[in-house]
Amino acid sequence: MDRECTARLEQITLGFRECRKAFTAIGDETRQLILFVLLQSDLSGVRVGEIAEKTHLTRPSASHHLQILKDAGIVSMRKDGTKNYYYMSADETRWKAIADLGNLIYEGVLHISGQTHGSP
Repeated sequence: MDRECTARLEQITLGFRECRKAFTAIGDETRQLILFVLLQSDLSGVRVGEIAEKTHLTRPSASHHLQILKDAGIVSMRKDGTKNYYYMSADETRWKAIADLGNLIYEGVLHISGQTHGSP
């Protein structure tokens, strides 16, 4: 195995470690549904009650899943007085790390299959 492959595998290993909680969080179908609601909103955010209504969850259940997503770095929250607004942000979340890991894995797959970017 050449140095480039070894370095890529080390980066992939570190990436999986860094993104483990995020992958676990987004692997749940209920949390995926919440993500769809957030993707349809703007950056100003969505309150728990609205998320619960749109996903047919109870408020406590929606809050529980949002806390998991927040702890995993998948969603962000901002406070406005006593109100909490949940949103997705490219700058404040793990989405860039997840995308980078996906790209590293894709490059590895291309390498072992003898292809390069742009090859069929």
